[in-house]
Amino acid sequence: MKTTQGTFRAALLMASLLAFAVGIPAQNQNSNGNGSPNSNNNTWPYATGRSAPVLAVVGDVACQPGTEPIGEKAGENCAGDSAQNLYASQAATAKQIENMKPDIIALVGDEQYQVGQYSDFENSYESTYGAFKFLTRPAPGNHEFYNEHGAIGVAGYGYFSYFNGVQHNADGTVMMATISGIPDTNGAFTQPVPYSDGQAGHFEQSGGLGTTIPAGGQVGVGDGWYSYNLGAWHLISLNIECETQPGGCSDTGSWLGAELQWLQNDLSANHSACTLAYWHQPTFSAANSLSEEGTTAQAFWQLLYKYGADLVLNGHDHLYARYRPLDPSGNYDPKKGIREFIVGTGGETLDAVATAGTSSDPGGNANFNAQNLEAATGEFWGVLGLTLNQNGYAWDFESALKDPAQTTGPASYPGDKGVGACHGPVNGGGN
Repeated sequence: MKTTQGTFRAALLMASLLAFAVGIPAQNQNSNGNGSPNSNNNTWPYATGRSAPVLAVVGDVACQPGTEPIGEKAGENCAGDSAQNLYASQAATAKQIENMKPDIIALVGDEQYQVGQYSDFENSYESTYGAFKFLTRPAPGNHEFYNEHGAIGVAGYGYFSYFNGVQHNADGTVMMATISGIPDTNGAFTQPVPYSDGQAGHFEQSGGLGTTIPAGGQVGVGDGWYSYNLGAWHLISLNIECETQPGGCSDTGSWLGAELQWLQNDLSANHSACTLAYWHQPTFSAANSLSEEGTTAQAFWQLLYKYGADLVLNGHDHLYARYRPLDPSGNYDPKKGIREFIVGTGGETLDAVATAGTSSDPGGNANFNAQNLEAATGEFWGVLGLTLNQNGYAWDFESALKDPAQTTGPASYPGDKGVGACHGPVNGGGN
């Protein structure tokens, strides 16, 4: 059962250490903000005093440290180019998260560019978003799983090692995996071996593609799907990075079929008043960049719609977008429809919003975005705040930083705020 409940066992220790990094006062605070060593009303991240929890949502975050991989377009490493420094954009959204003081952070994939190697997480992501690691509930993206543009680093090893922890040999050295035979790579690569279970969900130690790993086994399989409860809400983190997984992106394949069965079981057991799910590549694309994985994720939509889910959160498109409530085929459905947010604005180079085209939805409707997008911008980095009320939600997207390549228009996004109601528990009952 890949379900997480409550905080992780190491959270208290990590919180104590991170307090120095994020500037949390060492002493407790009372309700008036005055220091009191006998107070139990601790400030964020231990307690917020809010009546409803706040979820921070963002993806496509941390730049590639060091030299740009061969074949990648110029300016996407951390140094960027003369127009921007991508450390600055991810630092700006990290600061926005600290100001928001959320209860949990839902990461919607592509946490670390370009291929999510463990050393890249340590040298880029860790320097900004690492301060919130114990509050983070991630979902993986294509840059954590696939070979991209000539660099090597696949199968999710760096992602799972960073979030689940690194295994060690009996002599204390880090246990390393040498992985080869992954499609689209031009050689082998080595990464630490992650623990099987942890913050990023389950990592199966064998059964994947490739040939070489310590102890003579096979490359591991990063499942990475899990669920948890927050207030009155049930939240589900999914993995759509299916291309190099056993069985590929077929819903009858062994890997994706197992995830769909797990999702159905999880939804059928869910009695929460409100439900949301998040993964990386969207089924409805605001940048006209619909992928095979996004089309495959329509199977997620079908199950979520069947069981009355309320929200879908995605990244991949490097922009912010909000759609009106839709059914799994992309038809407007004000009664049972699911609202999709895309929040790929964590720090990587931004994409333009597309209002016309033929690759925005699986049905190929050239006017889909013009008909269904309610708000969108590709000019600003920022984080979405979701207040998860008992029977509904409030959203608030504010900009953290304007893309310096955008030389006209307002200096900050005017904001996108609103409220929505939940459909109610399909299965009946309470939490």
